[in-house]
Amino acid sequence: MPKGKSTAEDQESVSVTVYNSNMGLVKDSRALDLPQGASQLQFMDVAQRIDPTTVHIKSVTEPEALSVIEQSYEYDLLNPQKLLDKYVGRELTLVLRRMENNTEQLVPRRATLLSNNSGQVWKIGDQIVINPSNIAEISFDALPADLIAQPTLVWTLMNRGGGRHRLEASYITEEINWRSDYVLVVGGDDAKADLNGWVTITNNSGASYRNAELKLVAGDVRRERERGRKQAGMDMIRLQ
Repeated sequence: MPKGKSTAEDQESVSVTVYNSNMGLVKDSRALDLPQGASQLQFMDVAQRIDPTTVHIKSVTEPEALSVIEQSYEYDLLNPQKLLDKYVGRELTLVLRRMENNTEQLVPRRATLLSNNSGQVWKIGDQIVINPSNIAEISFDALPADLIAQPTLVWTLMNRGGGRHRLEASYITEEINWRSDYVLVVGGDDAKADLNGWVTITNNSGASYRNAELKLVAGDVRRERERGRKQAGMDMIRLQ
């Protein structure tokens, strides 16, 4: 099956509706070339605090020509602990410190990681070593395919239309908020005053929204499941 990848470089526009209840609705439009038939698309540069149950994608150019076969959200992000976990039972290269003539030498050595649970157990040559303190570096032969550097939406799509599509992905993310502050400056004669308003947006969603069309909504937000939806997991947002 053909596989494609999309980053923020493909982005044509993005709009963010920020609610003052620490959540936001993101609509991300990108222009992409899709092969005919079934293909897999990795949609990158999305928020880390995304709610996967709210994700939706559509073709703006040919809505009836594009359908979703499968959708997933990959968030098994790369870090040293997870990388070592993936290499349990596999061979890799340790760079070991060794003193020689009062000088520290760095010596590469092939070793097998036997366990990474509450400590490390290595097979180095004919020895089994627990938590060796002389490891300077660990060198990996390759990055496991199921570890990614950033959150990614993955769709299996069926394209029955043309090759060029303008796709719109929408989702709700947490950890984005706004508040307003006002400053009243009264004149010396106490007869006139200037009122200035400022809005502060705090974005800890894990994504940046360049040149975004921004909307701010105040009010109590209630999210609820709508019974009878054809597509399970679709949310409604109701302002009270």
